[in-house]
Amino acid sequence: MYAYIDGKLAFKSPAYVVIDAGGVGYHINISLHTFSKIGDVERCKLYVWLHVKEDGHTLYGFADEGEKRLFLHLISVSGIGPNTGRMMLSSITPEEIQNAIVQGNVTQIQRIKGIGPKSAQRVILELQDKLRKEGPDSLISMPANNTIKDEALSALVMLGFARNAAEKVIDNEIGKNTGTLTVEQLIKSALKSL
Repeated sequence: MYAYIDGKLAFKSPAYVVIDAGGVGYHINISLHTFSKIGDVERCKLYVWLHVKEDGHTLYGFADEGEKRLFLHLISVSGIGPNTGRMMLSSITPEEIQNAIVQGNVTQIQRIKGIGPKSAQRVILELQDKLRKEGPDSLISMPANNTIKDEALSALVMLGFARNAAEKVIDNEIGKNTGTLTVEQLIKSALKSL
């Protein structure tokens, strides 16, 4: 429902922040990783995810899109809820979590409070292929001034294609066309080859 909330940072603690956006104060739960990334700024933009359940609606906020994407992967695993996902992101960095999952490092995941051996194995089993497919730089947010190639690659990865395969096809399509391509033309021609 919400992609991000941008506004004045009214309150900040290691567990949550309150962002005043348009006269409304949003209570947003955050990880320690996001807490350290925010720093002492007056204005703040957090990428958010809304958790809806019977007894309430809860917002979870992230300093960047990569952390949010990893959080959504983590909570897709059976037995891992939003609070456990936030605890995981608070215990070790998103990069360390991703590397541990891709490399199958059960002991690294098990060190996180609240994660036992079965949960750690389930996280690795369910997410290892997904995170390998996305590639190691999936946690890095794309720069604001994307090139046509970057935007097309990002779109194809979000559609579910492997990053390496999509990049090869895009490079091939760019090499074939001597004129300038729009993002849409590049994506359409790449989709024919994938």
